[in-house]
Amino acid sequence: MKAATVVSGRAAGTAGNARHLPLAKPVAEIPTGKLVTLRRKAKTCRACPLWRNATQTVFGEGPASAKAMLIGEQPGLQEDQSGKPFVGPAGHLLDRALDEAGLDRDTLYLTNTVKHFKYEMRGNTKLHKRANASEQAACRMWLAAELLRVQPRVVIGLGAMAAQTLFGDAFRITRERGQWRELGEEVRGMATWHPSAVLRMPKPDQRHQAYAELVADLRDVVAVLADMA
Repeated sequence: MKAATVVSGRAAGTAGNARHLPLAKPVAEIPTGKLVTLRRKAKTCRACPLWRNATQTVFGEGPASAKAMLIGEQPGLQEDQSGKPFVGPAGHLLDRALDEAGLDRDTLYLTNTVKHFKYEMRGNTKLHKRANASEQAACRMWLAAELLRVQPRVVIGLGAMAAQTLFGDAFRITRERGQWRELGEEVRGMATWHPSAVLRMPKPDQRHQAYAELVADLRDVVAVLADMA
């Protein structure tokens, strides 16, 4: 699959300097700067209404030189409170899977497709609510900026939202999970289960199987990175 061609006035300058990103969905404009600058800019993002009820922006985390980027869907309650990605129950499960697969989280760049927590109130409880298409589109510029800054060799979509951002709306985790795709020159991508999806599965045997598949896919990441070294 070819990477989406993205032209941005600020990031690319002119159409002659078009940037190529491993995204199936277009991005009209991409913020510039190093990760520390992008994180600062994202704190005051007002591109969609989600900032109004969120505690803070949850930007990506990890080294700018990371060879692999893991992209989730959107922050949960714990992420909203801490400002860090993957620190809640799904993050703990991901940490366990990374450890079993032989991946050091500190060497990875972890982020989300959407940077603000979206929820609905159920009594006194904030329940996760999926960001809609326009909210995802508004936030895509930050993901594009992270990809351009980090330039990972391997990109992993965790869950349907991230997978469809990378590979298009026709992509289905249940059908295409674990399949490698070319996302541009020397960039490979794959999608697998989001840890929160594993946790939500109703039956223990379903959770066990999905978790085993997540670990197996992460082990494939280790193998691909070794081949690229």
